[in-house]
Amino acid sequence: MVLNIIGIGLGDEKDITLKGLELVKKSNFVYLESYTSRLNCDIAALEKLYGKKIILADRDMVENKSEIVDNAKEKEVSFLVIGDVFGATTHVDIMERAKECGIKVNIVHNSSILTAVGETGLELYKFGKTTSIPFENSNVVSPVKVFNDNQKMGLHTLFLLDLDPLNDKFMTVNDAISYLVKNKVKDLLGVACCAIGSSKQVIKSGKLSSLAKLKFDVYPQCLIIPGNLHFKEEEVLESFR
Repeated sequence: MVLNIIGIGLGDEKDITLKGLELVKKSNFVYLESYTSRLNCDIAALEKLYGKKIILADRDMVENKSEIVDNAKEKEVSFLVIGDVFGATTHVDIMERAKECGIKVNIVHNSSILTAVGETGLELYKFGKTTSIPFENSNVVSPVKVFNDNQKMGLHTLFLLDLDPLNDKFMTVNDAISYLVKNKVKDLLGVACCAIGSSKQVIKSGKLSSLAKLKFDVYPQCLIIPGNLHFKEEEVLESFR
């Protein structure tokens, strides 16, 4: 019948759009993906505002099982995505599988970490390729390669940090800096971004060695190493020192 794929933003239960909320309220099933990020509120807060029971959907359910799409063949289903709908390619896959089954798909966009980092003052169109640092990274070099390529072009690099929300496990900016130092990245200017889009958010700029001495305890976290800076970018970053 219908699959609504709805971005619910980065902060809490109130970040959903009015369009998204209307679709959720008339859905028979409401799923929330639980592996690409974490909201800074409890599931109970979502359920109270939405007036619906929320089913947590882990990676296996979304990628390998057919429950969500099968239910959408007969009923109206909403699949909630933290941030924007297409922050993860997995969600392109579920959209395509639903369409192949003749299911109507509604897409409702929302804010994403890829745009919210603009609050740092860095110009979004000057970001190069985004890369991720995984928990198990002793033999992983691709994030450093992406960073080096971006630096050669004077572009900013956004490092997304690994997380396992169901087990309350999150990579920290400190972990990311340790990884970069081990891979011979110089002591450059960095920007730590923690719980961006929430009331708890923290943004700090400084040399990597300085950021490494700080404790960041709100999640999720990401790290930016800027490329060439415009004077206005420099001014804003200075305010976050």
